[in-house]
Amino acid sequence: MATAQLAGMSTLNALQQLGASLPPAPRMPAMFVGHGSPMNAIEDNIYHRKWQELGKQLPRPKAILSISAHWLTPDTRVTAMAKPKTIHDFGGFPKKLFDQEYPAPGTPEFAELTAKLLTYSHVAPDYNWGLDHGTWSVLLPMFPLANIPVFQLGIVYAQPPEYHYQLGKQLNALRDKGVMIIGSGNMVHNLGRIDWDGTGKVYDWAQEFDTKITGWIDAGDTASVLNYQKIMGNLADIAHPSNDHFLPLFYILGMKQPNETPEYFNDKFDMGSISMRSFILRS
Repeated sequence: MATAQLAGMSTLNALQQLGASLPPAPRMPAMFVGHGSPMNAIEDNIYHRKWQELGKQLPRPKAILSISAHWLTPDTRVTAMAKPKTIHDFGGFPKKLFDQEYPAPGTPEFAELTAKLLTYSHVAPDYNWGLDHGTWSVLLPMFPLANIPVFQLGIVYAQPPEYHYQLGKQLNALRDKGVMIIGSGNMVHNLGRIDWDGTGKVYDWAQEFDTKITGWIDAGDTASVLNYQKIMGNLADIAHPSNDHFLPLFYILGMKQPNETPEYFNDKFDMGSISMRSFILRS
């Protein structure tokens, strides 16, 4: 029997287990969120205010799965602790930012089910990580009470886009069990070309990359998005000198259903070389 068929059977078995363990729930949204600077967690700016607005509009999930650009792992891992710590994985920012805590509970149950669901890759439970700023800087404005269980999935940086896309396709089943899924990164992310002078300019190459990727997404041309490095060449290298902030996008694209149209928000550039463009998928 072909490998793909075996994987499909394993996924079906995992889904059956998932269905037996948890009752159905209204399908939760999936989001790709451009998180940008950690300061967006506490600054009163357009990004922070939009996250606050979404938190009031979105349905309340049973749990939130975050796929953050800031947790790169040698193999696929999922946080499985009951009380994840708040990680301040940055430097050079004001004390007020380091004082922020996001004491959301973890969810060992959903972590275990996620590990069973992802038959495309072996998934190991992790008890050491926590919630990095790619996760809590967005959730602090969005769900400030921190009373919704949150867990994270590690990103294997060495794997190609197709790998992350396939994991996203399997993770989609969690949305029907009450899990909201967030891929946290940036559509364009080049820290080396930041406009520190605050002129408000946007680099032509940054705008071009953002426009091309958005056009492919809107056209349903997932193949081009997955092959962006080969198609764009040097433009891709400039937009993402390392693609850690782009990888979360592939997971969310894997979850897109035929009846879901991306709803864009925060479609602005920050400091010239960081695209904050984000989108929601919801049925």
